[in-house]
Amino acid sequence: MLKNLSIPDNFLGKPDKSFKKNLKRILGFLPRHYKYYQLAFVHKSASAVFNNLRINNERLEFLGDAILDSLIAEYLYEKYPDKDEGFLTQMRSKIVNRENLNLMAIKLGVGTMVISKMATDNHKSIYGDALEALVGALYLDKGYKYTRKIVLERIIQNHINLTRLLETETDFKSRMIEWAQKNKRSISFTSFEESGENSGCQIFIAHLIVGDEIFGRGSGSSKKEAEQNAARQAIQLIEG
Repeated sequence: MLKNLSIPDNFLGKPDKSFKKNLKRILGFLPRHYKYYQLAFVHKSASAVFNNLRINNERLEFLGDAILDSLIAEYLYEKYPDKDEGFLTQMRSKIVNRENLNLMAIKLGVGTMVISKMATDNHKSIYGDALEALVGALYLDKGYKYTRKIVLERIIQNHINLTRLLETETDFKSRMIEWAQKNKRSISFTSFEESGENSGCQIFIAHLIVGDEIFGRGSGSSKKEAEQNAARQAIQLIEG
């Protein structure tokens, strides 16, 4: 499958011993082909250029996001045979929400492998993005069945506490919409993009407006994440 990645094998250089050691610690094995895995940790702020194309982990992140959604949906479907679609959807959302992915990535040690020109302390979504890209790399290298095995055994079962997630609220936006309906208040979100500090990367800023007053502000690497963070702040304001 390496032919799908149209850059030379030596473009990213040879992985050093530290990279191999960390990768084996995360995955439990050493792959024969490293190119996908090296690319998985290159954030867009540190993009390389080849044939006028910016080479980074965004495409692998896109693929890994879809694969991860599919794997977790299948896992939850089998684990909770008596639960309805609403429960399964909510649980999947809790597992793959940006904050949880960031925490999983940090626990796995992904943060030590990311190549970025951004201040990662203020942009922890970089870690979650790299984790998704790593899943994409694993899928391209090993296929769906092997990826499922690695993700479930080494990531989900080791780093996800389903009992705790059942008690954790993550959909603050829906909660604010319900509050507005109950209290007969109008609610809306506005969002815009701006360049991150000291980088060319874009971040999203969202405002949650009740009537004509801003109740919450939030930021994130996506519009959805920014709106959830704005809703979280609004709930904290309302509940005092």
